[in-house]
Amino acid sequence: MSARVSRLRQLDYSVVQQCMHCGLCLPSCPTYDATRIERHSPRGRIALMRAIADGELDVTRTFGEEMYFCLGCLACMSACPAGVNYAELFEHARAAVEEERALDRPLRRFIRALTIKWLFMDVSRLLVAGRALRLYQELGLQTLLRRSGLLRLLPRRLRELEAMTPEIPPAFSADLVAPVTPPKGARRFRVAVLTGCAQDLLFSEINRDTVEVLAENGCEVVTPPAQHCCGSLHAHNGELGLAAELARRNLEQFPPEDFDAIISNAGGCGSHLKHYGRLLAGDARYRERARLWDRKVRDVHEWLVEIGARPPRPPADASRTSACRVTYHESCHLSHGQRVVSQPRQILSLIPNLKLVDLPEASWCCGSAGIYNLTQPEMARRLLERKLAHIRSTGAQIVANGNAGCLLQLRLGVRQAGLPLRVAHPVSLLAEAYRAEKT
Repeated sequence: MSARVSRLRQLDYSVVQQCMHCGLCLPSCPTYDATRIERHSPRGRIALMRAIADGELDVTRTFGEEMYFCLGCLACMSACPAGVNYAELFEHARAAVEEERALDRPLRRFIRALTIKWLFMDVSRLLVAGRALRLYQELGLQTLLRRSGLLRLLPRRLRELEAMTPEIPPAFSADLVAPVTPPKGARRFRVAVLTGCAQDLLFSEINRDTVEVLAENGCEVVTPPAQHCCGSLHAHNGELGLAAELARRNLEQFPPEDFDAIISNAGGCGSHLKHYGRLLAGDARYRERARLWDRKVRDVHEWLVEIGARPPRPPADASRTSACRVTYHESCHLSHGQRVVSQPRQILSLIPNLKLVDLPEASWCCGSAGIYNLTQPEMARRLLERKLAHIRSTGAQIVANGNAGCLLQLRLGVRQAGLPLRVAHPVSLLAEAYRAEKT
């Protein structure tokens, strides 16, 4: 039996058979909506997976390209009346692609080895790279390069990638957050906060804000300075073995029995973190701890609503200041993967002088989808433009979102379009409201 068959047959075959081919997922799928091609739909992709599991098709380059054309946004799971676990199918299908080397090319192999298998297996390496990029930006070398005109000599795709270079913050999470933060007032809970890898590299201030908000609500917060990647990048890109190794590291660093909750503030990470039990089901040493972990992991919005977050007091001049309009874009993996939908809106509704306005197609993917905007730039750009058009229609001054990849994608779009919009995490807005009480 080949690796491709064994990989897909590691699943309970009923998972593959569960799709009824009813087509109710089709209107929810961004790639099918854009192309109207059956194989670009969840139903079409599952049919291909089943044919491979049955030995009727091989894992070919065409199959591999189709699996990586899928956003993995999981909107089909919200639409599916049969409860098909597309997330599990998707991860195993991509793992089969990697095991069979269906997309193998020297450059692709090198990039994956450098990033997924080396850089993101040790967050300290990622932060070293981040410090180098920060220095490059602080010294003005990036600005100088962009003004020099030399970038025009590069191929278009490289110019696009350079334009997407994120701004590295002046400090990372370990510089902003103590290993243990005491609660404000009596201790109600003891929680751990996962600072993440991309989240730490690009949005360390959100980690700081998360810790402050939890402390304001009676939580003792444990935030070790040297943490590990959650493994979502690896699982979503066919490296389930590496994802399992990172899960074990997190279980060792954050024994779930020691905490009332394990907090994630990134939708994509949280969706993966809640499934360590499935990932380590065959590991006798970690299986039970992983199941307990799954029960303890909470998205930060979910946890704050669960414990009854305190509404900030309105500032003294609130009655003389017009309310700021804020709209909320749902992270795919927060809404479809974790089913955390109302809680971020509830957090935003606590904040004085914010008026929450509905965003059309709030749960439609923005095109970030992990690294999709890097690997599928054309489709990602179409989705981003669609999202920005809806944001404009709300008249909002702030766009709120609870996932690092979405925040990065939206900030890129806002900057390139020259829109007067702030893109912020709901917890950062809540933290600012708490700080305003003290002024």
